[in-house]
Amino acid sequence: MAQAIPVRLDDEASRALRELAATGLSRSEAIRAALVEEASRLHDKRALAAGVVALEALDDDRAEMIAVAELMESLRAPG
Repeated sequence: MAQAIPVRLDDEASRALRELAATGLSRSEAIRAALVEEASRLHDKRALAAGVVALEALDDDRAEMIAVAELMESLRAPG
């Protein structure tokens, strides 16, 4: 079910909407697509952060990450 909402756009948001609309999307389509994409991006960031926390909580994995980091540092060219 579609729901209409009032929105006040600042200059930056207005420019972004014009850029999205220039791709052939209607204003409504552009706004809907941007909302869905941003929510997906936020979900992906949260999932990635949760994965990192879970990996860091495992002693074996943390030790391996440290060993890999030390190896990479030892291979780095002197600067």
